[in-house]
Amino acid sequence: MKLALAAALLLSLFFGAHAQSKDFILLKRGSNQKSQIRFYPGEEITYKSKKMGYFVTDQIVKLDDGFIYLTENILSPSDILEVDVRSKDPRNRTMRNLTALFLGAGGILLTVEAVNSLYQQSDLKIDGGVAVTSGILLGTGLALLPVRYKTFKNTTGYGIQIIQMRMD
Repeated sequence: MKLALAAALLLSLFFGAHAQSKDFILLKRGSNQKSQIRFYPGEEITYKSKKMGYFVTDQIVKLDDGFIYLTENILSPSDILEVDVRSKDPRNRTMRNLTALFLGAGGILLTVEAVNSLYQQSDLKIDGGVAVTSGILLGTGLALLPVRYKTFKNTTGYGIQIIQMRMD
């Protein structure tokens, strides 16, 4: 029993140390933890470099001290001008959910009022207050659609960093 417990403990320590040795690219907008975005080897990254004036999507193969090895290119973090973070930034999920909440609430309010008026009065009649409230909800949802983080610009002092966490 003790031998099995000791073996399980050693295996968990080995796998735990191996799991922590993960390299990643860190995009930092500031010192706040919420504004940090990580890209790991194997993930796709869409970037604009100094050499090319357009966005390129490529897969990260591995990371070295000063270079990012992609399937089609080798880059230095200082060569990257912008990184597309639409699908990666967790704050975009919050904005998407908030937008859906406002649009859904406005649509449901209009639908409920229309169904209620048809059921009670047998004709379609929407109250003015309900129309204004649902219009405000729909307008707020539509106004929130373009308010999302699209790109990370490598102009701040923190910028793009390669973090290597290896247990050598």
